[in-house]
Amino acid sequence: MATQRLATWAKSLEYSDLPDEVVRAAVRSFYNWEPLKADPQHAALINGIASHVHDYDDTHLDTIIHPTGPVASALFAVAEWKKGVTGKDLIVALVAGIEAECKVGLAVWPDHYDLGWHITSSTGSIGAAVAVSKIFNLSTPETAHAIGLAATQVVGLREMFGSHTKSFHPGRAAQCGLLAAIMAQGGYTSSEQALEAKRGWANVVSSAKPDVQQRLANFIGTPVGTEASTLGLPSAQVGRWEVLRNSFKPFPCGIVIHPVIDACAQLHLEMAEKGLKLADVTAITARVHPLVLELTGKRTPKDGLEAKFSVFHSGACGLIFGKATPSEYEDSVVASAEVIVIRDLIHAVVDPTLTADQTVVTLTLADGQKLESARKF
Repeated sequence: MATQRLATWAKSLEYSDLPDEVVRAAVRSFYNWEPLKADPQHAALINGIASHVHDYDDTHLDTIIHPTGPVASALFAVAEWKKGVTGKDLIVALVAGIEAECKVGLAVWPDHYDLGWHITSSTGSIGAAVAVSKIFNLSTPETAHAIGLAATQVVGLREMFGSHTKSFHPGRAAQCGLLAAIMAQGGYTSSEQALEAKRGWANVVSSAKPDVQQRLANFIGTPVGTEASTLGLPSAQVGRWEVLRNSFKPFPCGIVIHPVIDACAQLHLEMAEKGLKLADVTAITARVHPLVLELTGKRTPKDGLEAKFSVFHSGACGLIFGKATPSEYEDSVVASAEVIVIRDLIHAVVDPTLTADQTVVTLTLADGQKLESARKF
């Protein structure tokens, strides 16, 4: 069963099991962190909020989970609380937690996200619980109970994107995962089939009911000779390390906008080299993957939080400033007349032939000249 397999794998994982490239990926995931010193529950919560507030966090591209936030937020809270946690302890716990949340996320992707769950937090509590269970050296049964306790605290609605509540999600996930491990350590029990049962986590948060058991087996399993041997929990001979499929954002906004920003920044440079002015631009067309408008289609963002989910604002920043840093998502920039004029010229068109990391941006000038940038990010 998936819950037991995940608990058994997490319990047995040692630092010596981690390939060098996995260790490097884990260390890189800790970059740019400055954890809060407070009681562990509040530290985990606030660490998680801080990890996500600028939307600069890492991204597992196969699921668009931001995996380090919930897991590391809980781990730093525990390390500050318990003392004596070594660097190797942190690394192996982080890897265990990232693998756990990404594997359960893969088992319910994309229907889970399509239903409206914020997958970073809805899986993040499970990842945080697994990670803290490693630090606490919980037994396999205790780890399974921690997984169940985390799974029943599922949190995060996509409706909150563009508001402060979005960054609350990974904070609460970190806090819930930490609490789950603490309760399991104290003898609190949960279902031993929390992930896979008929009324367990995967079936409740997913609409793919006929397939979910097979998907759990594929991604949370290691039997040789099945799909799980290439996709499942990793070991020396089988499985796949999800931490190696993690990526890092160059722009502090929804990741599906990044190709558009990159294309617009390139056009900014081209116009400067040719002595062209944005005032001469009469139309801007961005051909994008369908997810771009679904996730970041806010035409008239009212503040910086909403602008992070506006392909129109972000594209305008790329064209005007040649960049998109946290400064370009300040409320004053969002309300700037210069930005609004260019933002309103942008027409985003869905092109189903493009992948989520592709875009084609075309500028039309008053003299009929066209400039185009096709980017794969």
